[in-house]
Amino acid sequence: MALAKIHFFSQALGMCVTCNAILPQYKNPAQARKVPVLWLLHGANGNYTDWVRRTNVERYAAPYGLAVIMPSAHNSSYTDMAHGMKFYTYISRELPETLPKMLNLSTRREDNFIAGLSMGGAGSMAIGLSNPEKYSAIGCLSAGAVNTHGSLHEGRKFLLSYGEGEQKGTYQDPFGSAETILKKKLPCPRIYHACGDSDFLLQDAHTTRDFFTALPGNPFDYTYVEDPGAHSWDFWDAHIKEFIEFLNLPKTTGEFV
Repeated sequence: MALAKIHFFSQALGMCVTCNAILPQYKNPAQARKVPVLWLLHGANGNYTDWVRRTNVERYAAPYGLAVIMPSAHNSSYTDMAHGMKFYTYISRELPETLPKMLNLSTRREDNFIAGLSMGGAGSMAIGLSNPEKYSAIGCLSAGAVNTHGSLHEGRKFLLSYGEGEQKGTYQDPFGSAETILKKKLPCPRIYHACGDSDFLLQDAHTTRDFFTALPGNPFDYTYVEDPGAHSWDFWDAHIKEFIEFLNLPKTTGEFV
């Protein structure tokens, strides 16, 4: 696997940005094919380096030839901020259109997945469920589809992201997006959801669990895991491994270095 730091100009944000990318490296470049990709989001106060520095995600992705793209979104809650930049557009539109042209990434829905922790867990639900034609699986770690606890949802920080507008019926309403998917008979992303039993966002996780488990027939193949643990990298390291296994990707057969 190769680790690349990618700097490019974002039209959505109007500035230069940086992503980390874990990329499968072919032994024979002439035999290279498009690879599946996990768009992996950081939590509040984090950035594009977090997952590489604090977990073994590269080791977990390697057996499947899975690329992992890790962007930064600051404390935006992955929204087109009411008073700030368009991070939802950047993550959900610009990155999937731009990076596959630079890298060897598949654009097929069945090869694209999105996941994150905390703020990034809620972000992955909002982005994945409002773009079901793009992602076949969503991973939400230590979060709810909507987080109502924590500093990002208090006072000035909340207003910067959401303003005073109505979220219901927009991409910022993951439960509404899920209902729209079912009503319009759109493809349902599979959902893996994990939270520690002593996590401060556990109540939000339970609200999300209750919503999806109440849907007849489990149309999102929703899987909820509540293990001992807190809001910590030990928990996220263990459960990003579980999410990658949840994808049911075939293991590689020796074509990668």
